[in-house]
Amino acid sequence: MSSLYKNIHQDLIELCGKNDPKAQFKIYKLYYKAMYNSSLRIVKDVAEAEDIMQESFLAAFRNIKKYKGKVSFGAWLKRIVVNRSLDSLKKKKLELFPIDNELYKLSEEEEDNHNLEYSEEQIAILKKGIDLLPTGYRIILNLYLIEGYDHEEIGSILNITSSTSRSQFLRAKKKLIQIISEKENQKML
Repeated sequence: MSSLYKNIHQDLIELCGKNDPKAQFKIYKLYYKAMYNSSLRIVKDVAEAEDIMQESFLAAFRNIKKYKGKVSFGAWLKRIVVNRSLDSLKKKKLELFPIDNELYKLSEEEEDNHNLEYSEEQIAILKKGIDLLPTGYRIILNLYLIEGYDHEEIGSILNITSSTSRSQFLRAKKKLIQIISEKENQKML
């Protein structure tokens, strides 16, 4: 069995490697919405997310020969988008994580909680709460819960340890619960 990922659009990816503009446009049409949304969740600015998404596609097409097929093309492209989005925040000198380094211990129960199902209304409330989080917390929650990266991958992306990713995730989750509780209490008044 091969360790390479079999892409359903492999023919288009190969044509992109030959600088075929029609293939590049087809790949763009297949992935642009998801890549834009990934960037927007991180940078929180429509125009900036659009720019990052465009730049990411250009970079992907320029470097497509570096794509080795170890992950899906979409996952490879998303990594480019996420990294460029984070670079954009760094350029603005936004502090990604609070300086307080207190680490939380993970219990098995906390680690397994992310497989719960939520209603559309609950998801909308969660998204609004996530938008209100400090940048670092918002990024960790988005990368873990929405983009599907594990803590080791997040650590690699953000240049932090996986244990820091876990502790920041728990802090973010705690802060999100606090925000949602406060918003729910305000509704009752």
